[in-house]
Amino acid sequence: MPVVRGKRTSLRPATPDDIDRLVAWHADPDVARYWDGETFTPAEMAERLAREDIDAWIVESADGEAVGYLQTHPGGLDMFLVPSARGGGLGPDATRAMAEHLLASGTHARVTVDPYEWNGAAIRAWQRAGFVEVSRGHPPDEDHRAAWLLMEYRR
Repeated sequence: MPVVRGKRTSLRPATPDDIDRLVAWHADPDVARYWDGETFTPAEMAERLAREDIDAWIVESADGEAVGYLQTHPGGLDMFLVPSARGGGLGPDATRAMAEHLLASGTHARVTVDPYEWNGAAIRAWQRAGFVEVSRGHPPDEDHRAAWLLMEYRR
């Protein structure tokens, strides 16, 4: 997988060298709360990185600092930034770059995200990246512990 570049960020494929970093990030309560409280052991993270239906990426700031995680899967993306990197536009830049990459490469006909309705900060960040609300009020299911909405990237 190539490096994907935004204006203020770059995304590189996650590797086994990132396992300890990802485990630590997920252990941070201010990250885990947005991922249903999930935390992982190094072995579990290695399994997650090996999934064939998910591509895992590390988000880096312009100075090369690892500041977040993004995963792509058929139909969409999921992402988080570490708390110290939030609020400066890095998230929208990274997600916009990835959405454009997926559409240009032909691997996705559309790119969606599915934030929880209670996560207003994420919804606003997705909107700044170019995602628009498609539907709301989806009940909890196997992938969601609370009501969520569907957003789609629009150029």
